[in-house]
Amino acid sequence: MNYDLIIIGGGPGGYSCALRAVQYGLKTALIEKDLLGGTCLNRGCIPTKTLLFAAGLLAHMKDGLTYGVAAEGVHPDYDALRKRCADVTGQLRNGLTKLLKQRKIDIYAGTGRVTAEGEVTVTGEDGDTVLTAGDIVLATGSVPAVPPIPGADLPGVYTSDTILSDLPELSRLVIIGGGVIGTEFAEVYSSLGTEVTIIEAMPRILPPMSADLARHLVADFRKKGVKVIAKASVTEIAQAEGGLTVRYSLGDKPAEVQADGVLIATGRRAGVAGLTPFTFEEERRRVVINDKCQTSVPHIYAIGDITAGFPQLAHTAEAQGKIAAAAIAGRDCGIRLDLIPSVVYTRPELASIGVSEDEAKASGKPYQVARAMMGANAKSLIAGEAGYMKLIADGEGRLIGAEFQCEEASNLVSEATLAIASGMSASQFVSIVRPHPSVEEAMGETAEGLLVFSK
Repeated sequence: MNYDLIIIGGGPGGYSCALRAVQYGLKTALIEKDLLGGTCLNRGCIPTKTLLFAAGLLAHMKDGLTYGVAAEGVHPDYDALRKRCADVTGQLRNGLTKLLKQRKIDIYAGTGRVTAEGEVTVTGEDGDTVLTAGDIVLATGSVPAVPPIPGADLPGVYTSDTILSDLPELSRLVIIGGGVIGTEFAEVYSSLGTEVTIIEAMPRILPPMSADLARHLVADFRKKGVKVIAKASVTEIAQAEGGLTVRYSLGDKPAEVQADGVLIATGRRAGVAGLTPFTFEEERRRVVINDKCQTSVPHIYAIGDITAGFPQLAHTAEAQGKIAAAAIAGRDCGIRLDLIPSVVYTRPELASIGVSEDEAKASGKPYQVARAMMGANAKSLIAGEAGYMKLIADGEGRLIGAEFQCEEASNLVSEATLAIASGMSASQFVSIVRPHPSVEEAMGETAEGLLVFSK
């Protein structure tokens, strides 16, 4: 069968690319070896956020008297949690499948491999099917990266994939890795009543985000009983009576912690092995692309977690998928990949966009920072969430960065992204009337702290 475009991988990048491609009139095939929706929908973003919502609900109910509601006997039901995750992911996956079929996108179930120039072989239950196309998009995502720690294959040791599929009930959980995945699972399990310890090799958790956000999260975790051990290297996971022992080095000092389960959350590895017979330009085992998502091989594009230089996020993949589809159709969709918001769905949420305060300082250029503590925000106080908000402006008063630790941070960061992309000044940002009471109104109040520096 001949197509204009073949996409290997049906995750957020792949299906977004397919949906945009057919809008441009391209005959499109989408290949997926597992479940449509990819890691994000089935083993990542969606089930994790479903659990985080339930965990937050449980925490609020346990603390109900603070809000004037008395609740007794509130506890997690793991069977119900598993069912809820399955129901949410199933409903979204079914909706996605229907949408793809409505748009006349041909879906092939099986493993896709580029076998020659313009040729893809799909290996499925019924054998091999050969497809041809003028252009091919690789959107095969990533898999959990497991470092060579002795004992990493023991029962009770999980990756982000397996802990979501099993959702074990644990009294003590050790998380190796303090990135986004590790901190979100720490939030979930601590809210469910588990004793959680995070072991991070770097000087602090959340290395890609600002030191301020990491510091505030550690303070919040401490209040919730989550222990964070930074600058620590795990040396071994060993079987112990009644559970597991995680041994680590803290400087020159050996130490250990006991657990019923261990989650290895040390990042994700690009899934490109055996994908094509071609050699791509790579960086740290991820494919290098240009601004149109083209690889170094003609007519082959790459998007999502396999691409070098971009954060491994679902919305990154979606944006790249639309860019690739437009490029193949000879168009420009105008999406900017230099402004990709980052979010951590702890309670309260963390989010950032653009230039951080540390980056602004390191640049040597004039800049100013304004901050607001959310304890003075009525909506945050009502919800029992504290945190802070920060806006960064350049020497001309234009907004260049923002970060949030507050309720609804995942929504607020989009307003900041729009302001930065539009080149708005602090005075223009303040001119917007925001509703009261709302968490959002704190953005205007924070920007007022920059007015004296803007033109």
